[in-house]
Amino acid sequence: MIRVNDNFRELPSVYLFTQISRILAKYREEESPIPLIRMDIGDVPGPIANCVADAMHKAVNDLTNLNSFKGYGPEQGYSFLREIIYLKDYKERGIDIDPSVIFISDGAKCDLGNLGDILSKDCKVAVMDPSYPAYIDDNVIDGREGKLEGNKYSAITYLKCKAENNFYPELPDNQVDIIYLCSPNNPTGSVLPKEELKKWVKYAKENHSLIIFDSAYEAYIRHTDLPKSIYEIEGAKEVAIEIRSFSKTGGFTGIRCGYSVVPKVLTGYYSNGDKVELNSLWSRRQTTKFNGASYISQRGAEALYTDEGRKSVKEMTDRFIYNASNLRKLFEDAGWSVTGGTDSPYVWAGNPFGMSSYEIFETLLKECGISTTPGSGFGEEGEGYIRLSGFNTKDNTDRAIERIGKWLNDTKHKSR
Repeated sequence: MIRVNDNFRELPSVYLFTQISRILAKYREEESPIPLIRMDIGDVPGPIANCVADAMHKAVNDLTNLNSFKGYGPEQGYSFLREIIYLKDYKERGIDIDPSVIFISDGAKCDLGNLGDILSKDCKVAVMDPSYPAYIDDNVIDGREGKLEGNKYSAITYLKCKAENNFYPELPDNQVDIIYLCSPNNPTGSVLPKEELKKWVKYAKENHSLIIFDSAYEAYIRHTDLPKSIYEIEGAKEVAIEIRSFSKTGGFTGIRCGYSVVPKVLTGYYSNGDKVELNSLWSRRQTTKFNGASYISQRGAEALYTDEGRKSVKEMTDRFIYNASNLRKLFEDAGWSVTGGTDSPYVWAGNPFGMSSYEIFETLLKECGISTTPGSGFGEEGEGYIRLSGFNTKDNTDRAIERIGKWLNDTKHKSR
């Protein structure tokens, strides 16, 4: 008899975005008269920058030449990419880290799941509510969830994020070991200011906790007083792992490349009390289970740090923020509760009609041909909200705004 991981029984039967995709597939099969515009998914419409394409073409050519051919690369990533990340993402911002603590991967989502390999199943986990569903699902698979009670797991601490506190997570009353923070947050679009991050670094130090800081959307932050890295906070290197991605900044959703920073001063303990560097554990895990991101994708990522590449990142993120800001204004003008759309590509909109998240989702899909993401899919505190994505073309976004605007206007008149 083949035994399987019982923890999979504790997961929702379908992952949130897979469920949305199935609903949309059915919508297309029914041949609705309204062409579908997707505002639900965080995928980029492309294209990648010319400098990235040129670098990747050159990398392919390298593989056709015996003298420049690359086979297995270093599991931690090629030094050319780790060095330029250190220089451009950290040193230029006054953050002192060593390139040896940067680990190149095939994307932030993979790292978020794989980090569980180096952490005990007995660790107590805290997540923002609402938040990216993979944080919870990853820990359910690893066995840190406890019992499912209603829509929540008994062993997971949910950090409520409400409009009243700008969707900043509340410090837990209890001691937790692993804290997932995402800034700019997916889905709410809120960005944690330095004073908020200082509270979390202080809490982590006092409680010997680990912060897993997901900053996949840091390139969208435009207000210069908002931190792009948790390492801008004094002492954060002692308590935090930072995870980043090239997916939403360079159009790498299909290319797959990202990185994690695991400082050497960050330590944990074996069950017998022996102290160990998390950096060494992560390195051991990666060398065992990962053969490294492809040479081609890493050369493409390197090109994003050239003058042309950085210009392309700014132009791409500007386009998506522009879309999101127009979506935000649409709902704000209609009297909805709205965040995001300024330093984030996502818009988080709460309806004033008392409709559930799925009721809004279904109504916009049926009446407007617009797909959104139900807020309740991101956690209990997301009920009554929907998430809209700025990751689309300007033309599609303008068409979506026109359709939704008509629906909002009609709904407003009906409610009188």
